[in-house]
Amino acid sequence: FPTDGSCKPCSPIRAETLLKKCVLIMDGSLPVGLVANTAAVLAMSLGRLHPELIGADLPDQDGQIHPGITTIVLPVLKSQPEQMANIARRARELPSSEVLVIDFTSLAQQAKTYGDYQSALSATQATALRYVGLCLFGQAAHIKSLTGSLPLLR
Repeated sequence: FPTDGSCKPCSPIRAETLLKKCVLIMDGSLPVGLVANTAAVLAMSLGRLHPELIGADLPDQDGQIHPGITTIVLPVLKSQPEQMANIARRARELPSSEVLVIDFTSLAQQAKTYGDYQSALSATQATALRYVGLCLFGQAAHIKSLTGSLPLLR
């Protein structure tokens, strides 16, 4: 890193963040393009809710600036929609301060606009939602107990 002061320090990571874990869980039956889109949507939502997880912009040796990226490990796990629904339900039974659940459903995936998604979601019972992706961020022990048996998406 430059020592002339031209590099801003990374976003401060709060001590409690170090005790947390984040995972993405994807429907393993989706085509690769839909998996990539789902992961991108979930990661954008996480970054909006927790901007402290994004590092500072960094220069390369030539001085070109590269925007900050995630400062945490973000494993991508594989599951099935029914199992994701169970994981989401169990995670939501915990205090919201313990685990953040960001979901991406088939309704969102199929919607052409955010308004279409809003209309479809408001007309659908929670038990009828088909999850295609989840992002869980929270206390490491809770995340591990919810997802410890899931394989990596390969």
